[in-house]
Amino acid sequence: MSEKVSVGVIGGSGLYNLGNLTFVKHVNPETPWGFPSSPIAISSLPSGALVAFLARHGVDHSISPSAIPSRANIAALKSLGVRTIIAFSAVGSLREEIAPGDFVLPSQLIDRTKGVRPTTFFDGTGLVAHAGFSDPYSPRLAAWLAGAVEEALKDEGRGVKLWTGKTLVVMEGPQFSTRAESLMYRQWGGDLIGMTALPEAKLAREAEISFALIATSTDYDAWRPHEAGVTAAEVGKILKQNAETSRHVAAHVIERLLAIADTDPALLSEEAGCMQFGFMAPPGSHKNAALAYILPEYFQAP
Repeated sequence: MSEKVSVGVIGGSGLYNLGNLTFVKHVNPETPWGFPSSPIAISSLPSGALVAFLARHGVDHSISPSAIPSRANIAALKSLGVRTIIAFSAVGSLREEIAPGDFVLPSQLIDRTKGVRPTTFFDGTGLVAHAGFSDPYSPRLAAWLAGAVEEALKDEGRGVKLWTGKTLVVMEGPQFSTRAESLMYRQWGGDLIGMTALPEAKLAREAEISFALIATSTDYDAWRPHEAGVTAAEVGKILKQNAETSRHVAAHVIERLLAIADTDPALLSEEAGCMQFGFMAPPGSHKNAALAYILPEYFQAP
């Protein structure tokens, strides 16, 4: 693309497009890790600023959580110039107060995936790199986002509640939790349960992309006594309700984010430079085409 796109949106279950923005074109970059989950839709805001939208599960929801090509997704967005990603994800609630239909900005993650998902760009490159991940979501971006999302929800006027500072447990799937697992996650301090937040957040950090997640609650998982466990049919009903609100929130947040980009560019580039001291060997002496694709700031192709 001749013009860089600084903000990307990753849509989760139920959010397959940003229909309230003006569509410009589709792009489908082939990365060293293959093609992304879906062609990336470039859309414009009323101001003319561009945003990139990617459907995490594909446009027809054909990709299981464990099979999402997360490396290709993050790499493709980085190749377009994206510096900040706002991701959406449908989740189950592990807390009575977080009701189906509520929106949540998690601040922490517990990884319960099983090692079948590639979690780093550095596998097979001959170079070891360690990314800091104590705060899995970019703290400054997440703090700004809380106010922007709250404003968007009030503007929509449906009375949707926003929660912040919660812990999201990421499980493998595609099956939902057992009752014993659901109760265990609550005892661990989990507030939400989902299947797609990892390795997405880890890969964004390695790519030096600022990243935050907007979670939408669809169900109560399986921890509530004397009630049926979660089913896909139950989730589907809430997904439709959440999708329209998510589109409204995304448009509002992106417009505000890009409006302040000129006056506060650091907000979009919070993670720039975060990997510079994470390499176990000097990157300048390590030529690798894949790493040059995702981190041209440090690496050159052979």
